[in-house]
Amino acid sequence: MRFDVVTLFPELFAPFLIAGITRRAFESGQVDVHLSNPRDFASGNYRRVDDRPFGGGPGMVMMAEPMAKAVEEIKAARKDGAPVILFSPIGKRLDHAAVQRWSSSTGAILICGRYEGIDQRFIDSCVDEQISLGDFVLSGGEVAAMALLDAVARLQPGVLSDPDSHQFDSFNPALDGLLDCPHYTRPEEWKSEKVPAVLMSGHHEHIERWRRDQRLQLTALHRPDLLETARRAGHLGSKDESALS
Repeated sequence: MRFDVVTLFPELFAPFLIAGITRRAFESGQVDVHLSNPRDFASGNYRRVDDRPFGGGPGMVMMAEPMAKAVEEIKAARKDGAPVILFSPIGKRLDHAAVQRWSSSTGAILICGRYEGIDQRFIDSCVDEQISLGDFVLSGGEVAAMALLDAVARLQPGVLSDPDSHQFDSFNPALDGLLDCPHYTRPEEWKSEKVPAVLMSGHHEHIERWRRDQRLQLTALHRPDLLETARRAGHLGSKDESALS
């Protein structure tokens, strides 16, 4: 799959693409990332890409023309009808289901806004979908783009050392969309706190029941909405309900 990122700061992506376990997806080309700077499509000696907002107000607004030209060149090179995605507070919040959808797609063109925003005419004419990371504002869309790329990359075959690792992530359908359970490693005792005895028992059935109970209880405490979704979908059995009572 191919993701084209339109950004004024392509240099921000250099360390991200070569560090960490997800680099395997980028180095192998499983997730092929191309960077495009709208300044390269701006006119004038200063390659200006922003201007003052009509109607007054603080900040600057990214101009439509350089952004549109960047998208046009990318589409001409790709020829696959890739959707144009803008990271924006008004977008649908990114979740695991969306990441799974993107992880099996042919990719997209990711637009990273800056300043006060992008001229609405570009959004109306060029953007197919808007995505939000949550109810907060970032300085630009680059961090959001990296978050999507990272989430998609780790789902690619061979990227994680254990191919089943992501099956036990929070929100995964394999866990009925619940949060993950607590994890422990050596030493067995740290600052007078011991690892739960059941994890040291070697009894796999008891361990799995403990982990399931922990997932249920953590989800009920921190994300009751996820628990209700699992309940409505019929994923909770009598033992699960007992663990919650």
